[in-house]
Amino acid sequence: MTLAYRVIIVRRNSAGYLALDSKERGLLDAAKAMIARPTGSVEHLADLAATDMAGVDALIVDRMQSPVSVIPALADHIIDAGGKRLRPLLTVVAARLAGARDDAGLKLAAAVEFIHTATLLHDDVVDGSGLRRGKVAAHLIWGAPSSVLVGDFLFARAFELMVETGSMRAMQILARAARVIAEGEVLQLSRTHDINLSQDTYLEIISAKTAELFAAAAEAGAVAAGGGAARCAALRAYGLNLGLAFQLSDDALDYGGATETLGKNAGDDFREGKVTLPLLVAIARTGAREREFWERVIRRQEQADGDFRRARELIIGVGALDATLDMAADYADAAKAALAIFPANALREGLEALADFAVSRRA
Repeated sequence: MTLAYRVIIVRRNSAGYLALDSKERGLLDAAKAMIARPTGSVEHLADLAATDMAGVDALIVDRMQSPVSVIPALADHIIDAGGKRLRPLLTVVAARLAGARDDAGLKLAAAVEFIHTATLLHDDVVDGSGLRRGKVAAHLIWGAPSSVLVGDFLFARAFELMVETGSMRAMQILARAARVIAEGEVLQLSRTHDINLSQDTYLEIISAKTAELFAAAAEAGAVAAGGGAARCAALRAYGLNLGLAFQLSDDALDYGGATETLGKNAGDDFREGKVTLPLLVAIARTGAREREFWERVIRRQEQADGDFRRARELIIGVGALDATLDMAADYADAAKAALAIFPANALREGLEALADFAVSRRA
């Protein structure tokens, strides 16, 4: 399977850090360690969009209702679990930044949240996850069949909302995103346990399964506002790079975070044999001396007590978390650079802070 993406970054060659020799890498890591990363925030942007997001929340509550009682119960379990609603927030803010003067982006924002929630329900079944947003995963309460089918219901609701907007272009953007996300998830599943995964393929996977919905959310908001081609392209580029920064940070947190703050079990990627950038960097930097360990715990999935702790120590010890967050920071910089087409204002500043937050967050 070949998926094509145009990823816009500020400073990175196609091979990334793994292409550098040890001396170059050491100098680069030392230089970057001296640069304090901005912490960013989502609160300022959320405050600016509070009225729009209240409208989105009302739509979500209304459209997840059904006479089949398990549907709203299960949907509410995950939708009301304290997620930041970053993707629909991105849609309404992009619409305002692109010039919206009405509520044209609200239905698309609700559709984006339903698409995202549906993918979470399906992913938790596929991965066998125990926690989602700090709560017991829905499939452990209602069963896998109900979780999958409620995910299908939410996808259907998303497409109903898209149709109601009457924007064929916005429908095309979000329908494509739904398809690309599924392709990305299947590609990741097909490469689980593959410790020879290339960095390019890893980026292809996260571009599809995570960054595409961020990109589509922002682009659809701009389209709903009637934004010109340049503004729509700029907001898509912002969303794509934001999504990449967000996923890279998430992959780092799986090894560097704590279950209490993550809202999911730390080490889930390791236990499921998912090959993410921190692992790829550690495999490359530990070389032959740890090859058998990685073969056993990831490729053969023969894991024992203490293996995750050892993997985490190796990943942190060789600077793989720092390298991952450095790449995330590059994508955050690219996201901010994409906004240069817009005049400086509170919304643009909020989006810039959100890009920094994607890297600095702890959950």
